Amino acid sequence: MEAAEVLSAIRAGLPVRGDRRRPEVEPVAGLPAYRLTTAASRADRTVLFFHGGRFTSGSTAESLDICARIADAACAEVISVDYRLAPAHPFPAAVVDCLAAYRHLLMDGYAPERVVPVGLSAGGTLALSMLLSAGSQGLPMPAAGVLLSPPVEMLFLGDSVLLNRRTDWLAPQDLAEMREDYLLGADPADPLASPLYADLSGLPPLMVQAGGGEVLIDGICAFVSTARLQGVPVTFDVAEGMFHCWQAFAAVLPEGAAAIERVGAFVRRHVPNEG
Repeated sequence: MEAAEVLSAIRAGLPVRGDRRRPEVEPVAGLPAYRLTTAASRADRTVLFFHGGRFTSGSTAESLDICARIADAACAEVISVDYRLAPAHPFPAAVVDCLAAYRHLLMDGYAPERVVPVGLSAGGTLALSMLLSAGSQGLPMPAAGVLLSPPVEMLFLGDSVLLNRRTDWLAPQDLAEMREDYLLGADPADPLASPLYADLSGLPPLMVQAGGGEVLIDGICAFVSTARLQGVPVTFDVAEGMFHCWQAFAAVLPEGAAAIERVGAFVRRHVPNEG
């Protein structure tokens, strides 16, 4: 399908389905999480995945296709975390859960240099929040991090929030509702909610992937500039014309499949094969 067709279908609320991949799935003992593997997965490379869904929805079960594609592209196992959802469990509950998942992996013998957190949309924010929390608690950093279309600041101040309404399916009202449901009165400038305002020094190398047509692109660009100024190595991968979370539609959208392949290459580069 063409990107414009996919965008129209999303806006109309129509199902967008293609040849979806299905990984092998097993629960992770002691965590609200699942281990997903494909024939390409290696036991010595782990992606810690945080799903999207505006902090209020989403799950591993709804993310099987993108997790399988990431597992294939990265040649990795994927640990997908079903963190608690707002508004029943508002900020910072999801951050606590994501940090607990990373801490669990470390305690279970996973080497941090073999782990890469990957987050989609709200999950991208949580990946950043988890890294910031891990650093503040003295935990070792993972090999790298991947942020896919992350909302990096909850004030949503960028001009693109209004200017890109025609090229995205997210609307300003959607962003306002997400902020209200997730924060429930907490400060939207809190660095754990809005990593753009955090001290980013000490973070591992990041890949930030965004669509040029996203309403969030201005905030994402500001985050990339801020991170680089603070010494964080950032690979900024902008797909011109793409909308929010186009990677999740890789089953029907070639640009989405290509984006996930670039994510896989980044993960493999920072976690090379052992032996």
